[in-house]
Amino acid sequence: MVDRARIEAAVLEILEAIGEDPNREGLGSTPRRVAEAYSEFFSGVGVDARALLGETFAFDEAAPREPVLMRGITFRSVCEHHLLPFEGLAHIAYVPTDRLIGLGRLPAVVDALASRPQLQERLGEQLADTIADGLDATGVLVVLEASHGCVTLRGPRQVGSTTVTVASRGSLSEPAARSELMGLIGQPTAGATGHEAAL
Repeated sequence: MVDRARIEAAVLEILEAIGEDPNREGLGSTPRRVAEAYSEFFSGVGVDARALLGETFAFDEAAPREPVLMRGITFRSVCEHHLLPFEGLAHIAYVPTDRLIGLGRLPAVVDALASRPQLQERLGEQLADTIADGLDATGVLVVLEASHGCVTLRGPRQVGSTTVTVASRGSLSEPAARSELMGLIGQPTAGATGHEAAL
């Protein structure tokens, strides 16, 4: 549970520390607004992401075990080094055993794991572990592409740069097995814009 009162007090301190007057017009509600925003940004702290996988559905035992791919899941997170945002797209594939999940569950898991102080590399690994363990999947592939505020807004200010990370488990750790999925992830979709069009 986010302690909004402590966040508000901390924001007051920050405003004073940078030489601002927290009581001037325009800043009076800033501590409250920041506390509300942080309640959203860090709502995943302490959440069991595996529980969000929810109900599973039986898979036809005679059916071939082909990967299920959901691409273009938007996410936003906060880098734990500078508490600046990073946002982008997650592409997730898994090879089921005898159970499937509703596709709406995958964005819920992404949101829970992203809504905490994070590193992109760790986020990908946590997603792969959650899906592999929670579904007993024989293979998992997670590809994340994100733009980082700590790179675009400060320091080098590389506004056009993105970072791509890959996490894989089981059968989808083999380059040959995941090459087709990487090709599908890279194909543009109708009306694709931004990150998705760039992949």
